[in-house]
Amino acid sequence: MIAARSFEHADVGVFGLARSGMASVRALKAGGARVYAWDDEEEARKIAASEGATIVPWAQWPWDKLKALVLSPGVPLTHPAPHDIVRQAKASRVQIIGDMELFAREIGADVQVPGRAPVIAITGTNGKSTTTALVGHILAACGFDVQAGGNIGKAVLELEPPGAKTIYVLEVSSYQIELAPGLVPDVAVLSNITPDHLDRHGSLENYAAVKARLLKQASKAGQIVIGVDDAHTTSIFAHHASNGGPPAIPVSVGKVLGRGVFVVDGALYDAQGQRATKVMDLAVASHLPGAHNHQNAALAFAATKPYARDSRIVAEAIASFPGLAHRMEDVGRIGKVRFVNDSKATNADAAARALVCFPDIFWIAGGKAKEGGIESLASLFPRIRKAYLIGDAAAEFAATLQGKVPFEISHTLDAAVQAAARESQAANLPSPVVLLSPACASFDQFKDFEQRGDAFRALVGKLRAHPVREAS
Repeated sequence: MIAARSFEHADVGVFGLARSGMASVRALKAGGARVYAWDDEEEARKIAASEGATIVPWAQWPWDKLKALVLSPGVPLTHPAPHDIVRQAKASRVQIIGDMELFAREIGADVQVPGRAPVIAITGTNGKSTTTALVGHILAACGFDVQAGGNIGKAVLELEPPGAKTIYVLEVSSYQIELAPGLVPDVAVLSNITPDHLDRHGSLENYAAVKARLLKQASKAGQIVIGVDDAHTTSIFAHHASNGGPPAIPVSVGKVLGRGVFVVDGALYDAQGQRATKVMDLAVASHLPGAHNHQNAALAFAATKPYARDSRIVAEAIASFPGLAHRMEDVGRIGKVRFVNDSKATNADAAARALVCFPDIFWIAGGKAKEGGIESLASLFPRIRKAYLIGDAAAEFAATLQGKVPFEISHTLDAAVQAAARESQAANLPSPVVLLSPACASFDQFKDFEQRGDAFRALVGKLRAHPVREAS
């Protein structure tokens, strides 16, 4: 754990006691702060109390004494309307920050401290989790003490304090960027931008601006890495390429770049030097299938170049990457049917990256719908043999699929897995795939996408032990 000493002997409020909030309580207490905390969940309040926090409804906090409000990333800061606690903090002139800001202040990532542990921060709509894990995997193979977390895995304050060979590799969400004005990455990575979280940012332009903020905060002595395969990121790259800031490295899949890192015909090339050199064929990276994962590999290669000097070791690490849970995770086969857990696909664009990988799909989709639904996936509908719709979005998705893709409204994940397993096994297809790629958030039926993916994995495990019978 990293103790947050920047508020020693001060009063601090922590609102929202999920993973990052509870880590903030522990870190602040370890750093000598007096912590007031609140969450709607009684069990979370009990845990925070056991960690030494004073549990009082936020309206009763001593706002005239608080030095900061540490806000959960899930609490609305601006859209669709600021939460009442945000209004209170602003009225009381209390700074509003997040756990990522506490981390930055503690390790010196808000100033240029010679010899401090480097920080690689990765954001974007899709691919950031896989890219984060892959960057960590590469650097570990090169002998570094990798501390990876943030929006994936461990909360940032649960990581270990820096040592001589520590590199922090952080996935950073748009919500966390808003609450971390002092985070100064040595390498800032932006994968791509497509519509997501518009309810929280008000518009796609606002969302893109928040993502771009991480790049603006990058160390002048560092570098930024930008995927340039969509209009928004292309525009952001053009701005950074000409503003005199840190070097901006473009990354593309399917397009040869005069300078940067690119993938063409499945091969990864490094064109950051005098000429483009081939690094590897990505076909050997069995857990990084598809163009979207090729982008992840190219981003990771570019992000680690300042620290991983031997391209051969990097190529070997990319090839040996074991993949990430809930991201195109192969959870097993039953007979000829392959089961793939892509629960992290919480929007249509993310689901498209999975759908494009398979020709014969029995698709489990639905949950809490994002703006735009699944209309953008129409070109991929021919790959879907049947859809099994769950959660709040089932009726909306059914209307989109009507007359285009066979479907049934399964309502629950359990029913969907049972039906998809039975019908895929009975289908006259050589390699059918039951794919959980929901194109939706999980909050209608599950705590988060991890719980949804774990449930899918468990259901497949039960089927392997007790296979369903084919319909007669």
